[in-house]
Amino acid sequence: MPEHNDPEKVWDEYDWERFLQQQDRKTEQYMELLEKYIDDPDRDQIIAREMGWSYFVSTEEEEDWTEDSFEMEAEEDDDEEDEEDEDEEDEETESFELHPLYQASFALTVWIDQLFDELGEAQNQPAAVRLATNSAVASAKLAAALSDDDVDEIGMTIAYLKRALKAITTAIDASLQFGREARLSSRRRKQLHNRLFQVRDGIIVLMGEYRGEWRRRFNS
Repeated sequence: MPEHNDPEKVWDEYDWERFLQQQDRKTEQYMELLEKYIDDPDRDQIIAREMGWSYFVSTEEEEDWTEDSFEMEAEEDDDEEDEEDEDEEDEETESFELHPLYQASFALTVWIDQLFDELGEAQNQPAAVRLATNSAVASAKLAAALSDDDVDEIGMTIAYLKRALKAITTAIDASLQFGREARLSSRRRKQLHNRLFQVRDGIIVLMGEYRGEWRRRFNS
């Protein structure tokens, strides 16, 4: 997403990383405000004001307008948007759900869930929660990375792959502690280890391929 004052600039992975970090901070701020004002009847207005969302801080007159107008506009656009959404969903499904690395990552999360079902209370241990959470995060970041191969967004793809790599590395670290605490058999530890490293190694290879493609396209 290039800056408005430089529309010709294509963002690299570092530009996207800075942007995503900024979005992370905004998300954290929003979650903190939501937790603080969850029971306040004016919660939405307070949060909007604190977040600087001036376009959501409406007067009483604007509230009447937005409610009626939004419903009218939504009805007019529903048919057209539904058709567009279906096309976009089909394209996104083809772009990442069929990718071998995403499938391996998703299979990992399913396998971990099944393992936890077998172990019972062990799944409530902090290391187990960290393992499951970061495995799921890695899968989500891979979906984001693989959903768009647009020439101008290779930087974004690499930035998401880096986040997926960070998540799966954290999951690997958690798996070591979890294996000891849950007293996993050597067979189960090996299975978990192999699945985690299959995803990690796949991410590293894919990052190298996209960086090579970036250099080829932009001579950097």
